[in-house]
Amino acid sequence: MDRRCFLKSLAAAPAAHLALAQQRGGGQPVEPFKPSEALNSPIGEGKGIHPGRVVWVRDANSTSWDGKTGFWWDDASTDQRVVDRMTSRVLLELTAQKNEKQAWDALFRSFNEAHKRGSSGYRRGEKIAIKINGNQDRGPDWTNMVRSAPSGRGPGGGAPAGGPPGGGPAPGTPPAAPRGRGGAPRGPQNGLPSPHVISALVSQLINVAGIPGEDIMVYEALDDHNVGQPIFTKVRGTPGRDFQAVRFLAGNDFGHGGRIRPTVDKANPVRFSKEGVPTAYLPREVVESTYMINLALLRAHTIAGVTLIGKNHFGCVHFPDRGWTPSPLHSFISRTLPMGSYNVLVDLMGHQHLGGKTMLYMLDGIYASEHNEGNVYRWATYGDDWASSLLMSQDPVALDSVGLDILRNEPRATEVRGNADNYMHEAARANKPQSGTVYNPDGRGALASLGVHEHWNNPTDKKYSRNLGRKQGIELITS
Repeated sequence: MDRRCFLKSLAAAPAAHLALAQQRGGGQPVEPFKPSEALNSPIGEGKGIHPGRVVWVRDANSTSWDGKTGFWWDDASTDQRVVDRMTSRVLLELTAQKNEKQAWDALFRSFNEAHKRGSSGYRRGEKIAIKINGNQDRGPDWTNMVRSAPSGRGPGGGAPAGGPPGGGPAPGTPPAAPRGRGGAPRGPQNGLPSPHVISALVSQLINVAGIPGEDIMVYEALDDHNVGQPIFTKVRGTPGRDFQAVRFLAGNDFGHGGRIRPTVDKANPVRFSKEGVPTAYLPREVVESTYMINLALLRAHTIAGVTLIGKNHFGCVHFPDRGWTPSPLHSFISRTLPMGSYNVLVDLMGHQHLGGKTMLYMLDGIYASEHNEGNVYRWATYGDDWASSLLMSQDPVALDSVGLDILRNEPRATEVRGNADNYMHEAARANKPQSGTVYNPDGRGALASLGVHEHWNNPTDKKYSRNLGRKQGIELITS
């Protein structure tokens, strides 16, 4: 490099760093997250059979990947029987029922009563949409999106290599492990939804709740995003007609087949509650569903600070001039916005065809990734082991509050910064938010409180207000 080029590179470096900071945080670099309110100071109204209850199960036996051999989503790396037991445990603890069938019936009845649909449980013919977070699922199969990294310990880093469109193995063919120099498998791998968690949930719905497979849809609607082959194969590979009938909706199936594409519904727009935010539209297939299960990921986010239940709705929106993408919304979720700012996530969480029809919320933390563009990583919190966690609640604000507390106390989740809980404050007080916004995303009137928010007393005891004997706030059950 000659002297002139060298001087130009020095001049360009600050601009490049600023651009990166703006991309990640919407402005200047921000400090690690600190609660803006006192601990155990609940706001909002708890939801559910047991208001504000969140159940968190961690079982290290669910995960055994060595960070080198094969993939974390392989059956050899994740024990389906353990994940099945974890799913059963969170269901029973959440509902306080004696068996899983009673638990599902209680959930359906609770939802229907809260939405003035009577006291009945699930009725045959009612459809259920399962929203997963396929943000990193951008290629023909997951093996094409693997990032090389020096080891499986700690954060891996790097954005996904999305892989070329088209091609890939035939439907039902498990992906082969890519080989690096010397024949060793590459790793670690991107943070994607756990096929084993999705399989456990679908099996519960079919085998326990008695829901026909054709009434279940797993989806991720964004352009060039998929419901990947490991998920598709895991569900369709389960014996029984109902498992073959489960529908998959994806923005792109990259030539695999077996998925349907989303259809824009113009009759039920999302009209955001701040001037200047364009109107969004939803998949007709979601609008036609009676219930939704929001199955998000437990992880940090480079723009919002965290991506949990609230931001999972970003995979549902269509803009006529942009397509299926949340890009017009990013500046309204930034962790650099001050507390008391309008946040688009509240509109999504309260819309009648998104949060308004969600009967159950889950966080998949089996193999959590460092952030929305990162690889799965071992947690310092658990002695350099995988997160191996599954969380469930009927209260979206309470669940995201617990998810934030878990992440902000993990030293390697370094993107949990700024005002990551601003949207939780706004959602908890959606009827009278600090921003003064009148949240009314579907024209049915201003939203009521969407749930309860607070922070635990400390990361050792993990006690919320209801754990301390109070009548308001969050109750966390751990196992």
